[in-house]
Amino acid sequence: MITWNDICRLADEGTPPPARRVEKSDREWRQLLTEEHYRVTRTAGTERPFSSALCTRFEPGTYGCVCCGEPLFNADTKFDSHSGWPSFTQPLTATAVAYRWDASLGMTRIEVLCNTCDAHLGHVFPDGPAPWGTRYCMNGIALKKVS
Repeated sequence: MITWNDICRLADEGTPPPARRVEKSDREWRQLLTEEHYRVTRTAGTERPFSSALCTRFEPGTYGCVCCGEPLFNADTKFDSHSGWPSFTQPLTATAVAYRWDASLGMTRIEVLCNTCDAHLGHVFPDGPAPWGTRYCMNGIALKKVS
C-alpha cells in the first residue's frame, strides 16, 4: 500500500505511467463533459463541501474517473472524513492516480490526478485513519461508480 512518504516521493519524482493513456484536446473535453465536470476535472476546480451524494454513499463497488472511466478507488477504502468531500484511504492500484505538488491558495498540498487522463480529482493529506494515515479527499463530481 502507498504511504505518505511514498506519495511525497511520487510528487517529487513522478508517478509511473499507466497501462493506457487517454488524451483529448480541450475542445473534446468541453464537448464530453458538463460545465461543472469540466471546471473541476480540467481546470482544478473544487465542488462545494457536502454537495456530493458520494459523501454519504457507502455501497460496495469501484469508483472511476468521470472523464475516462478508469477505475481509481474501491469502496472498501472509503470512509466518512466529515470533511465535506468523499474520502478514501488508498487508490485501487499504485498507478491509478498521479501526484503533483500544489502551492495554490497560499498553502502547499499534494494534488491527486487521474493517471490515465490527468483529470483533477482532489488532494491527499496525511491525516487519514490507520493503518496508512492517508486521506484522499476527492471531488465527488470527478468520480463515477464503475462497478
